Amino acid sequence: MATTAIEVQAGDRLVRVSSPDRVLWPQVGITKGDLARYWASLGEVGLRGYRNRPVHLHRFPKGIEEQGFFQKRIPNQRPDWIHRTHIVGPNGTASDALCPTDVAHLVWGTQMGTIEFHPWPTRSRRPDHPDELRVDLDPSPGTGFAEARRVAALTREVLEEVGLTGWPKTSGKRGIHVLVRITPSWDFVQVRDAAVALARELERRAPNLATAAWWKEERGARIFIDFNQNAPHKTVFAPWSVRARDHAPVSCPFAWDELDSIDPDLLVMAEATRRVTTNGDPWGSIDDHPNSLEPLLDLVRRDEAAGLPDAPWPPVYPKM
Repeated sequence: MATTAIEVQAGDRLVRVSSPDRVLWPQVGITKGDLARYWASLGEVGLRGYRNRPVHLHRFPKGIEEQGFFQKRIPNQRPDWIHRTHIVGPNGTASDALCPTDVAHLVWGTQMGTIEFHPWPTRSRRPDHPDELRVDLDPSPGTGFAEARRVAALTREVLEEVGLTGWPKTSGKRGIHVLVRITPSWDFVQVRDAAVALARELERRAPNLATAAWWKEERGARIFIDFNQNAPHKTVFAPWSVRARDHAPVSCPFAWDELDSIDPDLLVMAEATRRVTTNGDPWGSIDDHPNSLEPLLDLVRRDEAAGLPDAPWPPVYPKM
């Protein structure tokens, strides 16, 4: 017999959640209701990485042991308060995506069976101008979180040298993401150019530890700085979102002074909620002072003057 639906208080809204006892993570017994209440408990803290952004949904209606699917287009059957925004992908396909304006949108996403959220680096008001540069530190075989920590520290050092502020989070797997808020004054190609230049600078400073090599066979046992996460309309796994992995790890924002002590395997939903309750939001001021991209574009111009060609693009994008 189906479990009676519940209503979850999410900010100022009550959101209906059906089948709240459906187990989404069998290994740890986390249910759909648990996930909905998790997002509601985070409130504005959880919303910070999503507000007014197009969001793709990775849905697992029957739990993580069944095949999930990505959904870019918001379902037609939705509450009348759900916001959406028009997006056009790199292949020209247009759709209306979820565009959260309050935390109830994330609880509603959970109602739709969404476990993982993937937001764009743009806001709905300027869909072609990112307000976020994303540094994805991706461990190659033979490396892990310990090496990602070292490259994250170097990333912070380089960013601070040019006057930029980075905001770190665990990826929910073995890596680390560092986000840089920027003013939406540059297009996707310029932001990606800046990410390529930053990746190359990190490789110059730590050639045995970090790599900007796009082809896997060239990376070796080094941390790959995935600059193509800044290609047009790419999404990155969102802050506070929960991975569809056995122990339900969270992609958890943290403060830089925690870098040497953070353990990604311990950052599950209950621990993420406890951290916010105890310590507040480590990214509370991320939107207060957006950065200029110009210091990194100076690195781009330096590399161009040295004769360095553009880095490879993902195969789904037209050659630039």
